[in-house]
Amino acid sequence: MEIGRVTYVGHATVLVELDGVRVLTDPVLRGRVGPLRRHGPPPAPGLAEDLDAVLLSHLHHDHADPPSLRGLDRDVPVLSSPGTRSFLERLGFATVVELAPGESTRVGAVTVTATEAWHPGGGRFERVSEAVGFLLGGSRRVYFAGDTDLFDGMEGLGDDLDLALLPIWGWGPTLGPGHLDPERAAQAAALLSPRTVVPIHWGTLYPLGLARLRPDPLRLPPRQFAARMRELAPQVEARVLAPGEAISLS
Repeated sequence: MEIGRVTYVGHATVLVELDGVRVLTDPVLRGRVGPLRRHGPPPAPGLAEDLDAVLLSHLHHDHADPPSLRGLDRDVPVLSSPGTRSFLERLGFATVVELAPGESTRVGAVTVTATEAWHPGGGRFERVSEAVGFLLGGSRRVYFAGDTDLFDGMEGLGDDLDLALLPIWGWGPTLGPGHLDPERAAQAAALLSPRTVVPIHWGTLYPLGLARLRPDPLRLPPRQFAARMRELAPQVEARVLAPGEAISLS
């Protein structure tokens, strides 16, 4: 019996449907974010309707896109990291719940708990905010890592996880600090030991010129991740989803 579904929309945007609750993570729903272009299909019509909550891991532009957020119902509660309230209230959201790591709130039948993340920011064009991940607990347990590198407390998050959504890359040809690459994402999966892991944050957004320089750019990370998973975490099922594809929570 299907208890829910998880749809990889692209980059760090994931629709989690669990126990009758619809939650959307880090909404980036446009074809362009600054100099970055979307590759792959656009989000399905109606995907962002009838949401019960939005989860916002941090305020970097490729996770907190104002035009995408303005396209959502502003009465939908936003569960976000500390320091994001004023940004979200300026966009018109009526209910903003900031969650520090370890803090929880209920969304229908699902408990949402913020987790630690290690993702330093403060670059020239980055909004400054704390970064968190989120654990969703209901009849199944789902971990959305947001944007993070390995951190000391990661292993403690993995008690009886059904699904982990782990970032494995970024939007350019190189990665800065605070990100998981395919090797470290496989290490994270070994620490968490969920039943299934779906790689996110790869191959959806990248600069326009990159496609001209490299055929099929940023498609190598999931293959590298799957290969390292077979070595480091063979007990975990790795499911690589293209944007728009879904996995059942049964």
